[in-house]
Amino acid sequence: MPSVTVQDSSPSKLVGGHPESRPRISAPLTYTGSLDKLIQSYADVTPAIGREISGLQIRDLLKLEDDVVFRDLAVLISQRGVVFLKSQDVTPTEMKDFMLRLTEASGCPSSSGLHVHPLTEEGSELGDQISVISSEKQKKGGGLTHQLSDVSRFASAGWHSDITFEKVPSDYAMLKIHTLPETGGDTLWTSGYEIYDRLSGPMKIFLEGLTATHDASFFHDEARRLGNPIREGIRGSPLNQGGNLAAVHPVIRTNPVTGWKSVYINKGFTKRINGVTKDESDVLLAYLFNLVTQNHDAQVRFRWSANDLAIWDNRSTLHCATYDYDAARAGDRVCSLGEAPYLDTNSTGRREALGS
Repeated sequence: MPSVTVQDSSPSKLVGGHPESRPRISAPLTYTGSLDKLIQSYADVTPAIGREISGLQIRDLLKLEDDVVFRDLAVLISQRGVVFLKSQDVTPTEMKDFMLRLTEASGCPSSSGLHVHPLTEEGSELGDQISVISSEKQKKGGGLTHQLSDVSRFASAGWHSDITFEKVPSDYAMLKIHTLPETGGDTLWTSGYEIYDRLSGPMKIFLEGLTATHDASFFHDEARRLGNPIREGIRGSPLNQGGNLAAVHPVIRTNPVTGWKSVYINKGFTKRINGVTKDESDVLLAYLFNLVTQNHDAQVRFRWSANDLAIWDNRSTLHCATYDYDAARAGDRVCSLGEAPYLDTNSTGRREALGS
C-alpha cells in the first residue's frame, strides 16, 4: 500500500488523519495549574514516564462544573504518558462519565465518544463501553487478551497500544483493578516519545514518510470461537464500523495535546510497514519493537493495590500486562476515542520541545 499524502493545513502540514476526525484544538494545550490545589502530593515514577498522584478522587472531580481541571489533567497525562491514582472509590458508570469529560476537554473530535470493543457481548452487564479485564475469563478461553497472550511465550510479545486497528483509535484509557493476587500482575508502560527521541535524525526522517497497517482480523476467529458476533455497528466513531478490523496509520504521529512526536506501532496489531518490501518491513518493525521492549529506562512498572486506577495516553505509550500469577485478577477498562492519527510535520520530539 502507498504512503499517505501530505495535506496542507495552515500553518502546518498534516500527514494522514481524516477530515471527519480532526482534533478541535489548533495548538498544543498548556497546563494552567488548576490541579495544584487539589493534589496532596505527586511524584514522577521515572524520568521518562509515569506520575503517581495522591489525594485526588475521580468521584470528586466529576462534581466540578469547570472543565479546566479536566483539561489540565489531560495535559498532565499526555505529557507524562500515564498517571496513577491510588485507592479510587469509583463505579464503572462514573468511569465512563469521567472519560467522556476528559477527552472532550482535551479537544477530541465532536464525532468521537467511548469505544465499544468488537468482542464486547451485546447486553453486557456493565455496558457496551466497559471492557472487563479478567484472568478467570482468560483461563476459560475468553477475555480480550486471550489471543495476544497465546501468540508467544515471550512476555514482551504483549506490548501494545489499545485498539490501533480502528480508523479512529483511543486517545485515553482508564483501568481500575479491583481484584488482584497477593503478588504479581504488574503492568508496564513505555514512552513512545522516548522511543522516537532515540532514533537517529536520518531514521526519523525516513520513518516520518511511512505508514503501517494495523490489523485485528484474528478477532473474527475469536468471535466464532466464543460464539459471539463481531460488533459491526458504530464503535464510538462513525469511522469505526463494519467488519474490516484494519487501519493504516502514520508510523510517527503527533499528539495534539502536547505537540510531540512519538513512534506509533505495536506488536499486537501492527502487521506491515507500507511502501517498502516485506523484508524491509520485517527488519524495521523488529528494530522498533526492540526499542520498545529492550529499553527498560523508557519504561515504568506499576504494582497494583486494590482499587488503584491508571489513566494513560494511548497515542504516545504502549503497555504490557505481566502474567506471573495464578490467583484471580480482574478490573474494568474504558477507552475514549481521539482523532484519526496524523503527523504534523512542524511538530517536534519531546526532548527538543523541553530543551533537553
